[in-house]
Amino acid sequence: MIKINILAIAVHPDDVELCCSGTLMMEKLHGKTTGVIDLTQGELGTRGTPALRIQESDAAARLMELDIRENLCMADGFFQNNEDNQRRLVATIRKYRPEIVLASALADRHPDHGRAGKLISDSCFLSGLRKVETKDDEGGFQQHWRPKYIFHFIQDRYYSPSFVYDISRVFDRKLDSIRAYSSQFHSRTYDKDEPQTYISGPEFLDSIIGRHQMFGKMIGVRYAEGFITEKMIGIRDLDAFVQLDT
Repeated sequence: MIKINILAIAVHPDDVELCCSGTLMMEKLHGKTTGVIDLTQGELGTRGTPALRIQESDAAARLMELDIRENLCMADGFFQNNEDNQRRLVATIRKYRPEIVLASALADRHPDHGRAGKLISDSCFLSGLRKVETKDDEGGFQQHWRPKYIFHFIQDRYYSPSFVYDISRVFDRKLDSIRAYSSQFHSRTYDKDEPQTYISGPEFLDSIIGRHQMFGKMIGVRYAEGFITEKMIGIRDLDAFVQLDT
């Protein structure tokens, strides 16, 4: 089983593309293995179907050059941060043994996002406990594993980031990965007679671009993604800081 260095975990297909796909693509360019775990199929979405969302997420995965993408098929809108879902996610974390997890926001406009953010944080902690037993796909007991860091990406609500990541080099490809979800976002090719939503108009993508420009401006680059960390970030030497706004 391939080890995934950077694993993004989000509740709906397209959450990762909107919030942290640039970081995944940059880390891939740096030689890291990358993957995405979607908790649900987004089956309660006003537009599209679960089957179409899977097709769109597969297309986006190819654009992001992911090493793996899985869907845990939890209940969109109704999943809970409970033992059953924690164990399912713990087993997945132990399967891929990520060093860093990029996770849903801890609070947001959509209640699924905050609930997922806490589920992911709790599961990452439980995954490191030896006495929490889980089994792999062949029925063997898994070894405990705890990611070094969990970084929560910023979703609909604005929060001041703990740090931002320069994604200028891959920003156009990030937009392509978002546009892969033609059922969800503004598209001239999606011709189904379905209601317009909060995210389906062209102004929504404009706001996404504007936010990434704002994060980029903070460090003097064109585009950046923002993250929040609950854990103190440590460095071994001051050269780890990159000053980009000189």
